[in-house]
Amino acid sequence: MDFPVVHLIMGKSTMRSSGSGAVLLMIFLSHLTAALEVPLDPKVLEGLPQPPTITLQSPKDYIFDPREDIIIHCEAKGKPHPSFSWTRNGSHFDVEQDSKVLMKPGSGTLVIDISGEKAEAYEGTYQCTAHNDHGTAISNNIVIRQSRSPLWSKERLEPITVQTGVSLVLQCRPPAGLPPPVIFWMDNIFQRLPLDNRVTQALNGDLYFSNVLPEDNRNDYICYARFPYTQTIQQKQPISVTVLQTFPAGQRRPDFMTPLGATSTKMVLRGETLELECIAEGLPTPEMSWQKDGGELPTSRVSFLNYKKTVKILDVSESDGGDYTCTATNRLGTAHHIIKVAVKAAPFWISAPRNLILAPNETGILTCRVSGDPKPDISWFVNGVPIENAPEDPTRKVDGDTVILSRVQTSSSAVYQCNASNEFGYLIANAFVSVLVAEPPRVLTPPNQVYKVITNSPALLHCATFGSPIPTITWFKDRQISIKSEDPYVIHENGTLEINVAQSQNSGKYTCIASNNLGIKENHVFLEVKEPTRILKQPEYKVVQRGMSAIFECKVKHDPSLVPTMTWLKNSGELPDDERFEVDTDSLIIKDVTEEDEGTYTCIMNTTLDRDSASAMLTVVEATPTPAIVYEKPDPPTDLELTDQTERSVQLTWIPGDEHNSATQNFLIQYEDLLHQPGIWVNMTEVAGTSTTAQLELSPHVYYSFRVLAKNQVGYSQPSQPSRQYRTNPAAPDENPSNVHGEGTEPGNLVISWTSLTGFQSNGPGLEYKVLWRQMDVDQEWSSNTVANASQYVVSGVPVYVPYEIKVQALNDYGNGPEAEVVVGYSGEDLPLSAPDGVLVTVDNSTMAKVHWEPVSPNSVRGKLKGYKVYYRRQRGLEEDVDQESQDQVLTFNENQTEGHLAGLQPYSLYNIFIRVLNSKGEGPQSQDKQFETLEGVPGPPSFLNVLNPSLDSLTLEWGPPLKKNGRLIGYTLKYQPVINSSEVGPATVLDFPLNETTVALDNLNSSVLYQFHLSAKTIKGAGANFTKEASTVTETTVASRHVDIATQGWFIGLMCAIALLILVLLIVCFIKRNKGGKYPVKEKEEAHQDPEIQPMKEDDGTFGEYSDTEDHKPLKGSRTPSNGTVRRDESDDSLVDYGEGGDGQFNEDGSFIGQYSGKKEKDTHEGNESSEAPSPVNAMNSFV
Repeated sequence: MDFPVVHLIMGKSTMRSSGSGAVLLMIFLSHLTAALEVPLDPKVLEGLPQPPTITLQSPKDYIFDPREDIIIHCEAKGKPHPSFSWTRNGSHFDVEQDSKVLMKPGSGTLVIDISGEKAEAYEGTYQCTAHNDHGTAISNNIVIRQSRSPLWSKERLEPITVQTGVSLVLQCRPPAGLPPPVIFWMDNIFQRLPLDNRVTQALNGDLYFSNVLPEDNRNDYICYARFPYTQTIQQKQPISVTVLQTFPAGQRRPDFMTPLGATSTKMVLRGETLELECIAEGLPTPEMSWQKDGGELPTSRVSFLNYKKTVKILDVSESDGGDYTCTATNRLGTAHHIIKVAVKAAPFWISAPRNLILAPNETGILTCRVSGDPKPDISWFVNGVPIENAPEDPTRKVDGDTVILSRVQTSSSAVYQCNASNEFGYLIANAFVSVLVAEPPRVLTPPNQVYKVITNSPALLHCATFGSPIPTITWFKDRQISIKSEDPYVIHENGTLEINVAQSQNSGKYTCIASNNLGIKENHVFLEVKEPTRILKQPEYKVVQRGMSAIFECKVKHDPSLVPTMTWLKNSGELPDDERFEVDTDSLIIKDVTEEDEGTYTCIMNTTLDRDSASAMLTVVEATPTPAIVYEKPDPPTDLELTDQTERSVQLTWIPGDEHNSATQNFLIQYEDLLHQPGIWVNMTEVAGTSTTAQLELSPHVYYSFRVLAKNQVGYSQPSQPSRQYRTNPAAPDENPSNVHGEGTEPGNLVISWTSLTGFQSNGPGLEYKVLWRQMDVDQEWSSNTVANASQYVVSGVPVYVPYEIKVQALNDYGNGPEAEVVVGYSGEDLPLSAPDGVLVTVDNSTMAKVHWEPVSPNSVRGKLKGYKVYYRRQRGLEEDVDQESQDQVLTFNENQTEGHLAGLQPYSLYNIFIRVLNSKGEGPQSQDKQFETLEGVPGPPSFLNVLNPSLDSLTLEWGPPLKKNGRLIGYTLKYQPVINSSEVGPATVLDFPLNETTVALDNLNSSVLYQFHLSAKTIKGAGANFTKEASTVTETTVASRHVDIATQGWFIGLMCAIALLILVLLIVCFIKRNKGGKYPVKEKEEAHQDPEIQPMKEDDGTFGEYSDTEDHKPLKGSRTPSNGTVRRDESDDSLVDYGEGGDGQFNEDGSFIGQYSGKKEKDTHEGNESSEAPSPVNAMNSFV
């Protein structure tokens, strides 16, 4: 017989007689130490006592066919074998006194012969009892009822007359049967009446017409009832319906025929099937739709029947409760009806009590965990007797749904029954407590067993033991090394030794020793860790011409002690039985390939412990001519299927699509979360192109749909059709919020913020965050608060800027997330309280000083010290008597500095300085003002330098004191030197002047020479910056150009000589002509054409103007004509014009040059703005300057 798997609970706790049951239970659970698994080995079980256990019983509600015998099952096992008895309707049922009742030998099953008897006499509530020396087990209460198929009551049915378009209900009202009959409507020739969206059969069997049509006119509407147990069919009297068309009903909005009113209620039990029905009338015929308020209909369990007039939900759970709205719609409007569904629950198991096998003086516990709505009442029985009426047992204590057995004895053996009941049903569970006599330890694992595993795989070395008290298991390796339950070893409670990741060094001999106070038993096992089998060279994709050979290589490495077996497959099946296929030790050769040889070839290397495989595809092409291979994206995979479904994983399989001449490289698996992110597909994982399955790791509380994309060298295929939806159950969160941060935003608060979990990460409904905090380095408990729909929490009333340990843990309706990591944050800052002391300034030079201060105490900072801000301001120069307004200058030094340099100071000045402490909140109070003086420095340049009264060999300089004296002035230094050319100057002359002199007249200068003047002021620190200026003495010609010095060029000197000679000739000619021709006012003409290049000297900028002698101040000869291009006639009529005909310059017969002074007598209008003179030699020279 099969002995149940039971556990022995041991404990050494001492129970106190006072205190609540909950406290006692906690004390007991805290002292539970071990569990003994009773083995199924018959040799071990032989001789062990066993109280009765019910193994087979009839269902609680048993409806029998009166034409057959009644069979009530009751089977049980135990040691010794139990005896059986029955009760009926709560009283003892004497089986032997009724000749019609037979109890099967060795069993409690009853067979009741009801032939020739009234079956009603055996209806009632039966209960079976199984008893032996160690206890009594009882069955469920089995209610026996006879099936019934009563006749239809006779009634006279009046014919029904209706107008076209109105609604109609034909009532069926079948007789109540046991079980209820199946209803259907037929005509008098036994043909089912057609049903559609307009004509509907309701759940109660009535026939509904949303609107009547002329074709509904008939006299044989017949309702039939089929009773399933007796297989009898009964019919109602035919109903006659006459449809008139004299006053047809008009079109109208929908209205509900059933249920009536705006709302109705429906109660359903957990685990049963919920059926909701809405039937509406209207013209045109309404369409029906359903919606659940505040949620979605469970697509995997819901179905719509009867043209959506009925919705059916299987395996109802508490989440299916709520308001369901059915909506009827036609083109004239809509109608709504709300059905309020309440889900109740008969008692159901959370944890049923389990059998216990205990040794004397040990402790065990029986728990009976149930749930239901309303909450079930729990009562305990011992051997079928209410526990309060059972013989008193000092070892037993009842605490609600728990029975605690302490220091049990052999007399404590019994069968306990837990009965949980509410208004909707009950549960009964038997759990025996068997107290064994002392048993020495036995090792059940076969001796010298050899375990073989692959490297990096887990290894399980078994040591199955039995004994009372529970044996203690100890493991040794190579008889020397004692193994502890720590990495990489785990010793399980059943004695099994687990090596998480086996390595070659774990190979060897292992000894397990089982011991209790009655003896010691040992056993030896051996572990061999093998090298894994790996395919080193995989077969490759082949494109082979028809008639050629294809070779696939598959080279493998394996453990030498393992015997490998190479297998080749084609398209996951066996290779064809063809001599063209040759299998070698590490290759497959296909000779003279044909199109039929195309496919996927897989080499599989198997050993007794592991396997490895690899695949490649063969494509056969024509030899000649070689067609162009068209490579395209693969077709999408098809036939997605979900298998091996667990809470956190599922296996997805698919069929690959056409690869289109390019082998599939990999498959991309995507998922859609219909609960949190509908319509968004997320990449989940990729698998090799040779795979057609994938094991997918899932998250709780997600409504998954999957799809697969194939990829080859061309690209990705279109996505496959989505798989069916797979919903994972909610669970506690697997992770906590990230980016936890604590920082105060104002004094006295602490803002704890985090990045919230997404709906996908929440793992279930009711996501909240438990925020915990406590002051660091202070002995205090954690403070906490739980928030929802938030990403921060503000703690108020905390000290200013102190460190806090912070944790944020996620939780939902199903439990808490993992223990949160601790981060450190600081409460809000306030402005610093104190300023630095010991401010000391050391002046380094005239423009730099070094400031030093003492750091402030950390407590006074009241925040994170960001640094020190040094404020300094120049009040005035030391040579000044009045302070000047100037802005503060600020330098910021980091928190680790206690000194710094102040650069860019003005020499010989008085400065004021103070320092503030800086934190994240702002600046603290300023330190005491400190003044310091900078040293003297060199002065700035003089404020101006002017050149006055230039002449041929002298000029005067005038200057002003510097704007920035930077000390006490002691005088000036002047250096001047002639400029020879743009890159060369002559010897310098240096003159010093006392402080009170600001002008000087320089004599004995060279005429027509450009000079550079450099003037600087002096203090005791030396001369300052120069003020530089250039000026020239006066010349008869033009000032030599500084930038283009052509006066020293040879070609220019030659040109000037030629021009001078030409002018001399012209003067001679003019003199001769004058003497011949009378008076000619050349001089006046020349005065009217002075050279604009020669202007008087401006006193303000020192430039030179016209140079004249002391006699007549006559202008130079050869000056330009006026800008209008004409030469105005003078008062004299005697002019050279009288002697020339044209405007072009020419010589007269006597050689005189006339054109310079002649012009046309009349000017054309288009020449009015043009010059009538010939080019002057002086003008030519000026064009070069």
